[in-house]
Amino acid sequence: MTQVGEGQEADESAPPVMTFGAPTAGEVLAERYELVEHINNDSAGRLVWRGVDVILRRPVAVVLRYPGGDSATEMLQAAVAASRVIHPNLVGVYDAIDEADRAYVVREWVDGQSLRDLAADGPLDPARATAIGNAVASALAAVHATGMVHGNVHPGTVMISDEGRVVLADARTDGADSQENDIRAVGGVLYFALTGSWPHAEAPLRGATAGHGRAAIPDAVRDAGAAIAAPRQVRAGVPAYLDDLTMDLLDAEIAPPSSDVLAAELARLDVPAEDEHYLDNSGPLRFAAETGEEPSPLAAAGGRKVAVGIASLLAVALVGLLIGIIALGGDDDPQSNPVAAPTSSAPAGDATPAAATARKLTIKDVRIIDPDSKNRSEVRDAEKVIDGDEDKGWETETYLNRPNFGNLKKGMGVWIDLGEPHTVKSVQAVLSATNASAQLLAGTTNPPSSRSGDKQLVASYKTPIGQPFEDHDGTTMTFNGFDADQKYQYLLFWITELAPVEGGFKLGVQEITVQGS
Repeated sequence: MTQVGEGQEADESAPPVMTFGAPTAGEVLAERYELVEHINNDSAGRLVWRGVDVILRRPVAVVLRYPGGDSATEMLQAAVAASRVIHPNLVGVYDAIDEADRAYVVREWVDGQSLRDLAADGPLDPARATAIGNAVASALAAVHATGMVHGNVHPGTVMISDEGRVVLADARTDGADSQENDIRAVGGVLYFALTGSWPHAEAPLRGATAGHGRAAIPDAVRDAGAAIAAPRQVRAGVPAYLDDLTMDLLDAEIAPPSSDVLAAELARLDVPAEDEHYLDNSGPLRFAAETGEEPSPLAAAGGRKVAVGIASLLAVALVGLLIGIIALGGDDDPQSNPVAAPTSSAPAGDATPAAATARKLTIKDVRIIDPDSKNRSEVRDAEKVIDGDEDKGWETETYLNRPNFGNLKKGMGVWIDLGEPHTVKSVQAVLSATNASAQLLAGTTNPPSSRSGDKQLVASYKTPIGQPFEDHDGTTMTFNGFDADQKYQYLLFWITELAPVEGGFKLGVQEITVQGS
């Protein structure tokens, strides 16, 4: 199994793997990360291990490099930069340590496989390829919003978990790439998912193939002039709109849109296969403007022209036709020819009834869960986390020794009751300080508010929602990994590490809100 975009066989240019002093199973790094199984060596000569965080009791991936020091600077800098961007489609980076003789990065363990391995059995269907492209573009939008560049987008760094979550891993920070190349690499990912071949082999993007198993990724079909064949020329069944979008992204003569515009377009195209006929109404995003035309506002945002939606034109024409009928009919009674006036200035094609259904849900009950304390002095003021005032909230006591409550307890949390099952879109928690650690869990039980009841609740809430937020740099955590086919009534915001404050460690939860329908 590959892990976090690594694990490819080293090519001829890869540095030799140093085995002197190599770790062994059972060794504990930094008094916290136990090495369990050596998975493989990646193409840069680093050792990839499956491990366990013995404090938080969760699986991790540990990537080691020998030696540490200057030779590991780029790897450690990339890990530190990646840890600052938290997004469901980015692999979580938990730790980066340099011990001089060796350096290692501790990352989220992803049970799954890379896109390169997934497509080894054949190209993916267009709907799944679109979903993967959407996830990668969304991850890049989060990275680019900070001013950083990923610099290493290719089929080996796109991971798909066994549950279907798509994550992008193994960013680089050496400054040798650009955001534009990141975006063009999304076109390469789409092309690879649709055809099983990589279009950048002749002129690869920095980090796209070099040093990452070139022989393992087949080159695209090309004509005598080395131009690549479009996906629809390689295989049947690729929709025209997806074919056009992919080729526009790969065309060096066409400036690509920004990553957030691309992510928004791929999200619009990311529909179930049985619903793809709806795309015929508005068409795909195109980047090539015709000579002499004024670019639309959305085109200005992405740097390109957006094709006018057929549905929008028909809607405008229909309204004009009806108004003309009224004017020519000469009927002074408006009730004899009623026409529903538009209620919004937004184009007809922009209607999003699904998004309009999302709303802030009412939290019927909330309480503090503290299974390990005998005096239960910290369970008061739970109502302050849902009072609508971010200046007031519930907070823990100050713990002196360690951010994870020392040896006193495994954690504390805020339990939420929505009153009845709901479709939930997201949960947002506003905290009093940065660098805290928490996760969101779902359950079905409502035991009594007592120490024993809290123990029962924590033991039974086993469904994680989205990705745990570790060492979060901001004060707002957003969890949006809910199953659209499931309904939720009981949720648990579970704190595993406190924030550093003067005199110890402490955390306040200022406000929790739930969006859904």
